[in-house]
This record gives sequence, structure tokens and C-alpha cells, in this order.
Amino acid sequence: MSIHIVALGSECPGGVGPGEEAMGQGQLQGGLLWSYLGHGAIAGGPEESSLSNPAFMEYTSHVFGDVTVVVQDCPSWDLLDSDWASVRSVLEQADILVIKYSINDKLAFQQVRNGYAPRLRPLLRHWGVPVILVAVGARLNDEGPPCTCPLCASDWSSCVPHSEGLQLSRDLGATYLELPSLNHVFVGRYFGSVLEYFMIQCLKQKAKERPEKRRGNKLNEPHPPHLEQPARLPPIRVEESSFSKDLQWLLERGGQFADVAFYSGDSGKELGWGHAAVLCAVSPYFRQLLLGPKARERPISRCACRGDGRGDGGPPSLLSTWDGGLGMEDGSRPDGHLAGRLSRLVVKDPLLCLCLWETLMFLYRGAWEWEHLQEAVGEKLKNSLAVAQLMDRVRSFLGRDKGSRDTPNARPAQLGPQSLVNLFNSPLYSDVIFMVQGSVLPAHRAVLVARCDVMAAMFSGKYAEARSRVVPIHGVSSDTFLSFLEYLYTDTCCPASVLQAMAVLVCAEMYQVKRLQHLCEVCVCAYLQSMPSRELASTGISVIRLLRRAKCHNAEQLYVWLLHFIANNYLIFSHKPDFLELSEEEREQVERLRWPSRGYLQELSEYQQRRRKLKKSRCLVM
Repeated sequence: MSIHIVALGSECPGGVGPGEEAMGQGQLQGGLLWSYLGHGAIAGGPEESSLSNPAFMEYTSHVFGDVTVVVQDCPSWDLLDSDWASVRSVLEQADILVIKYSINDKLAFQQVRNGYAPRLRPLLRHWGVPVILVAVGARLNDEGPPCTCPLCASDWSSCVPHSEGLQLSRDLGATYLELPSLNHVFVGRYFGSVLEYFMIQCLKQKAKERPEKRRGNKLNEPHPPHLEQPARLPPIRVEESSFSKDLQWLLERGGQFADVAFYSGDSGKELGWGHAAVLCAVSPYFRQLLLGPKARERPISRCACRGDGRGDGGPPSLLSTWDGGLGMEDGSRPDGHLAGRLSRLVVKDPLLCLCLWETLMFLYRGAWEWEHLQEAVGEKLKNSLAVAQLMDRVRSFLGRDKGSRDTPNARPAQLGPQSLVNLFNSPLYSDVIFMVQGSVLPAHRAVLVARCDVMAAMFSGKYAEARSRVVPIHGVSSDTFLSFLEYLYTDTCCPASVLQAMAVLVCAEMYQVKRLQHLCEVCVCAYLQSMPSRELASTGISVIRLLRRAKCHNAEQLYVWLLHFIANNYLIFSHKPDFLELSEEEREQVERLRWPSRGYLQELSEYQQRRRKLKKSRCLVM
């Protein structure tokens, strides 16, 4: 018997583009399937094979002793456009389809997802061919070694996120794998085990379709019972990020914690309020303006863009600090604000005075696209030249260099959750200090009240924390609370272990941050699901106690998922002592969902008994 495997795509960054030649013999031997088949692979298929196609690299090998594997590898997706009929004829004869892409080649992945996957999806569903989607490569991380965490968002601009690859596999009905490298561990243990499973299923199916050529003494042999696949684990749903909306709320309604006031340079009228921590984090212009050296001899006006010694025609003088002698309205702080430093900025540019709110909204939200800001400003100014001048002012806020400012259509880098990463655990403009197990963790009330409702109530109400700069935190470790603060500032969460993820989940439930709680649930599920059966049986982590904690801390999705996970691994968990800690209702649900089922085990026992009786009867005859 033989198995026909068709591979599409390239596991190398860059792949094979339109008009380029296919990979040669040297590149082929470093590929995924060639690495799995090993030294037994022979380039070039059978001489009279009906599967031959000159556009595919073809090679053969043997598995399971005498089973021939014929592999046809096409690294160029361009073939689907130039010769679709030929590709379709090859796919129709495939027993297994392997689709490959490089994690570090996001452009090629987007072409596959948007252009070729919609064409393959209906055919794969019609043929019922098993599909394996393989992502090869380690994600980039400028600050350290490559990151393999599926929730890390530090390299989404250049690498393919885990969530996008998983979504593509769901669209194609494929099994999804991520291989950081093509060594023998990842290729042999992870990819090889999945491929061998599908090859065994394929051989069983072909054996059923073959005409029975059995001798008479085998007609009465018992048939083994059929083992159904385990039920799918329920998905964990995570809400969309509210980071941009939270900062928009801070600008619109967070005046109680504002420490920057804007005044018009012409009329002296108050224009609005802002928050120094946020402005300094997203804008080098405000950072230089608010944190520059102070003259102690006499109170003078300071401008970030003047007197810096530059001769390159830098941005005009847009803002300056108030020296107290301009006759401006000395607006009082919003009610309830703690006494502290208040920075008063004079807006000298008339265009910026008119559109200060739209400019601040762009800086705070970050997720707004550049075109949205242009559209909002255009509706207000009604003058294209004025709009272009104002957009140049905004570019200067974002710290664009001179070369980029000379290009009028150049778009600045889009802001986002990572814009506040410099404020995380930083004393810069910190107005509150958390004392956790002897550790000092500086923070910013403006960010905390915008991102966490419990923090907003704690710092806004008539509580001791609202009037104190030092706030003690009890019942939480310093590492856990630091991870909690990291999410508030960066909108990401990457716990290092299952226990750390559960600790952050408990902290998120304490402060009512639902999205962080659900992210921790996803992280716990990912860690448990990645454990092999042997590690799951020997690990010191008690899944039953994780179930208890999930129920105690209102992690309903994780609670249901763990029940299904225990049922799918019933033979492992039922022999552990803590299995008896399950309640009667939980045990009934696990028994109902258990895999393998009691009926299958009973049929298997009967089948083994019949086999033993048949073997004894044959021995007596002989």
C-alpha cells in the first residue's frame, strides 16, 4: 500500500515568489517533510507514477516497514494562479495535505489567507482530505531570545500571530502546529506524531475499501471495536481590547487626575486638561517640554523646540510653559484632585488652539488611524492648506525626524497599547506607590483609573487610598501584582507558568478586570493542552485543585473547560488521589463525557476475550 502526501507553501522566510524557480535539491533536503522522512527519502518518484507533475518536487520513502510514501512538494503558491487545473488534479489524488508557512513572513501568510485559502476551502470540505497547517520559525523579540508564548504581541507587525494561524486552520478544518525549528525534536515528536496518526487512519480506510482476500479460517475473526474521537474542548472567549476606549474616557472624564492645563496664547482662555504621564509616554515633544531643565534664577517661558541649538529648520514654537505673567485665567483644579504639581502650557499656534481636542484625542487613543484625524480636522478647518500645516504639527509631537517631515504624505507609526510601556514600573510622573511584600511598585493614578473600575472607585471615592501616596497591597505576591500592572499599561499578559497564570487570574478577579481574567484562562488552557500524556500523569500540578480555584474565583469558562479536559484524559486523572475531591455533580458530568467511554472499554474487553478463545482453539487443532 502507498500514501500520497501533497505539500503546499514554503517554510522558509521569503518562500518562492512569482516567476522564481522552485527549490533545488539542497533546499529540499532541509525542508519539513524531507527532515521527517530522513535518509530513506529518494528524490524523484516512481517512473510510471500517475501522480507525476513537473511543477512539483517529488520524492519517495518507506514508513511502517513496507508502506510507500509519495510526497509532492510545491513551495510556490504562484502555481495555483498559472496552472490551477494541474494543481487540482494533484490535490484530488492526495491522501494528506500539508500547508506550510514561515512565522517570520507575514506578507506571504496574508496572501495565502486572503487569496488561496478561500479557493481551497470548498474543495477540501468536499473531498474530506485531512489537512495539517504547519507554522515554522520562532517569533522575533528585540529585547531577548525568541518568544514562543502564543499571547505575546511584541512582534505582531513583522511576524504571524498565533491567533491568526489558528483561525486559518479553523477555516480550512486543519490541524494546527507551530514548530520553532526543524530539529529532530519538533519534526519527529510533534509533526511526526500528527502525520503518522493521519497515515494510520488513511491505511485503515484503504484497507476497508480493498476487496476481502481472506482465507476461510479468518472469516470468523472478531472485529475490534471502533474508538470515537474525544469531544472537542469548549473554546475560551476573550473580549476585544478596550485600551483605546479607556484612554479616551480618561481624556473626556478623567479631569480629576489631570495635571496639565492648556491655555490659549492669544486670549489666555483655558482650552482643556491633560495628563503628563500619558503625554510624555506617547510624545517626545511633550517629554522634552515637561521634563526639560528648569531655570531657577527667574521664572521664564520654556519651549521644547526653541533654544536647542538645531539649525535644521525644526518645528515652530507650538507650546511653552506659563511664566505667570500673561494675564491668563488661573483655572482651579477639578474637584478632589490631590495637591501636587500642575503644569500650565500655553498653546501659541492658532491652528492647534482650534483643533487641540482632536489632537489630544489622537494622542490618547492611539488606535485611531491617521486618516481619521485628517478627516476630523478637515471638517473643522475647511481649508486643505491649514489641514496640511496642522498635520505637520502633529508629526512634530510624535518626534518625526526631518527626513520624514519633508514627505507630506508620510504616515507616522501608529500608536497603541505599547505606547505606555515606558511608564510601566517607572517613577516618571508617578503619583502613587504600591507596597507589595516589601517591594516598591510606582504607578500612575490616571492610567489605573482608566483601565480598572475598582481602582477608579478606590482613588476617586472617600477612601484612604485617595488621599495617600503609598498604598499597601495584601494577599497578592509582588510578581503577581506586577503582572497585573503590566496588563493595565500594555494590554498584554504572558504568565510564565500555569500557577502564575492562576495567581494573576485571582488578582484580576479581585479587581474586576474581566478581559485579563479571560486571557489568564486561555493561558492556563494553552499550558495544560501542550503537556504530553506522560508529563500530565507525572506533573505536580493538581488539575482538580485548579478546577476548585476556577469555580471559587468565578472563572466559569475555565471551570467548564477543565471538566471537559479531565473527561478527555479520564484514564490519567481517575487514578489520582485528588480525583475523589470532585463533587457528585462534577463526577457525574465527567463520567458522562469521559473518553474512552465505558461502552468502548467493555467492547474492548469482550473483543480481547474472543481473541484469546480463538487463539486457544487454533492451538488445540494444531
